[in-house]
Amino acid sequence: MALTDYPQPSVTVDILIFTIRNNQLNVLLIKRKISPFKGAWAIPGGFVRIDESLEDAAIRELKEETGVEADYLEQLYTFGDVKRDPRGRVITVTYFALINSEKLKLKSSTDASEAKWFPIDKIPKLAFDHEKILKYALQRLRWKFEYTLVGFSLLPKKFTLSQLQKIYEIVFNKKFDKRNFRKKILSLGILKEEGIDKNVSHRPPMLYSLKKNVKNIVEIL
Repeated sequence: MALTDYPQPSVTVDILIFTIRNNQLNVLLIKRKISPFKGAWAIPGGFVRIDESLEDAAIRELKEETGVEADYLEQLYTFGDVKRDPRGRVITVTYFALINSEKLKLKSSTDASEAKWFPIDKIPKLAFDHEKILKYALQRLRWKFEYTLVGFSLLPKKFTLSQLQKIYEIVFNKKFDKRNFRKKILSLGILKEEGIDKNVSHRPPMLYSLKKNVKNIVEIL
């Protein structure tokens, strides 16, 4: 049988971008300006062109709908429930990334009328099956914080253990015991002392940096 004898499902990409803003974990969403779900909030994404790779499609759609340029996106999961899209048989490949949003300027275009950061605990009703996708992505993000060095990407080159602990508390939405957290982090042997923070007058803390050539897979928690 020829390839054309089989039904041809469409393929889309959806991109979940996480950041920390105002001491909260945020995700980037867009407001759709076309049907279906016109006016609803959704994860940025769109259809894969016939002549582009999945990752190229994800990078393009993210830039077109939010103005965000991503240097690196990690493939997350493929969602293919038969009735997930009212337009027909659509399979979506999801990507995600954690970025520093301080210097980003959001702008919407193409299929989005608005792009906006939302705190994880204040997510509006989402289009398609995007609530399911977001829930899964959040679980994966937290797993990466437990077993990789991804959290350090949100820190300056020199940081305090308090800054590091704060990021973990924001992502996991829980408090960690200060003594136990510091004991565990220092026991990993991945940090280098950089001297006292001279910008603080009262009990200045030690500054640290991440050692070079440290393996990315590390059991942080």
